[in-house]
Parts: sequence; C-alpha cells; structure tokens
Amino acid sequence: MPYVLRYGLVKAIEFLRPLVERYSLKSVLLFPVVKEKGLEKATNSDHNPAIRAVTRIKQEFANLTVVVDVCLCAFTVDGHCCVFNNDGKIDNKRSISLIAQLAVAYAKAGADIVAPSDMMDARIDSIRIQLNENGFNDVGIMSYSAKFASCFYGPFRDAAGSTPKFGDRKCYQLPPGSSGLAMRAVRRDIEEGADIIMVKPGTFYLDVIAKIAATHTDIPIAVYHVSGEYAMLYHGAAAGAFDLKTAVMEVITSFKRAGATIIITYFTPFILKWLKEDLN
Repeated sequence: MPYVLRYGLVKAIEFLRPLVERYSLKSVLLFPVVKEKGLEKATNSDHNPAIRAVTRIKQEFANLTVVVDVCLCAFTVDGHCCVFNNDGKIDNKRSISLIAQLAVAYAKAGADIVAPSDMMDARIDSIRIQLNENGFNDVGIMSYSAKFASCFYGPFRDAAGSTPKFGDRKCYQLPPGSSGLAMRAVRRDIEEGADIIMVKPGTFYLDVIAKIAATHTDIPIAVYHVSGEYAMLYHGAAAGAFDLKTAVMEVITSFKRAGATIIITYFTPFILKWLKEDLN
C-alpha cells in the first residue's frame, strides 16, 4: 500500500495537520497497533496507543471528528476479534463485555464515535448500555454491520499484524454471497442503537449499500473502501491500466450513487488534494 503508513503519536499529528488545516479534513478513523498482546491491557492508555492518540488529536484539532475502531484483534494473542471458551467456541458474552469496556475507554479519552468491527452478536446493545451508564450518551456508534469475510483485507492485516494465528473469521463475518444476512445484521444493529451503519468492503457490495439505503432511509450509511481495493487501484494505475484520479473518483461516485453518505478510504489525502486543485 504505497503512501499508507503506520504512525506513532507525534507523526500522526504531523500527518494530520496539513490535511486538517489546508485541505479541510473533517474526520479520522484510528486503529491501534500494539507490540505486546494482552486483553487486560486494552483499556490501559500506557499500552493502547489509540487512547492516547484520541486525547492528543482532540487537543490539537478540536473540530476534527475522531472515530476509533473497537475490536479485540489488536490485543488477543491469537489475533481473533473475540475470546473463546475452553471448548474452543466463541464466548460471546465475555467478548461483548470486553468490547464495551474498550468503547468506554475511548469515549473517556474524547472519541466522538466508536466503531465496533468485531461482528459479535448483541455488541451494539452492550456498547450503548455501557456508554450511557458512564455518561457518554452523545458518543455515537458506527457499526460494522455488513462486514463480509473478504480476501481484500489482506494488506491491512499485514500492516496491522492482525491476521488470525489459527483458522479464519468466516464464522463471525458475513459470507460474500449473502445479502440477506447483511440486511438482518443491519436491522439488528439499528434496533440495538447504532447511529451509523457500515458496509465493508465497498466496490463489490454496491447492491448491499443500495438495499440498505432503500430500506433504512433515516440512518447514515458508511462504506469502507478497504486496503485490497486501494492496492488494486493504485497498482493498476501504476501499471498503466488507467489514470489513478479518474479511477478513484469513479469508484467514489459509485458509492455515492448506491446510497452511501460516509466514505472511508485510504485515498482520502489524494481526494482532498484533487478536490482543492479542481476548485482552483
């Protein structure tokens, strides 16, 4: 993923400053990467760099909306988004309790929105209850509701070191062919209190975005243009198959056409600069 880097706290501020001050970046989505694994450390700011980053970014850029990905995979030894019982089955109750605690930790640090990406059952309800009980009624929840078990997450997992040590995530992420399950997951998350619904990946799931937009007209829909999609476009353009700007803007337009109201993409710095150039 050329031009996509992992940043420490100081470098993150340096990276964000021109995007916010010169190119009017309005929001950012943070992911923690830790060297030492351990669920007991996930809510500790000394161990979880995302907690410190939220506070620091809000101090520097008060009007920037800070969203934090909420998942256990950065902290579990096995790289899974959940914890397991002794018999090897997912312990959903404990998993969503830990996820809710992590969401509260980010809210305490100043996060505007928490974004659970784990795909555990009932985690939105658990997070909403814990946020409200801790006085964070105004902190939004952007749910990775229609998150498919896609091969296009590969570059991100390599960069973040979050590839599972055994098995895969197909037992809790959605099968690529099932729009029906996606719609059920979306409906469930809305009923549990999600403020924003997400579809991930984007390019190959425009039909799902369109179905959600037609069915749930009163909720924002985010689409995550994932690392593999970024890599395909970047390297395709580098090989001379097409012009990068033209290709990226066509994809972004397709997201908007399908009904997405929020677009998450690694091309954001490119797009902001292109838009400013076009205005000038």
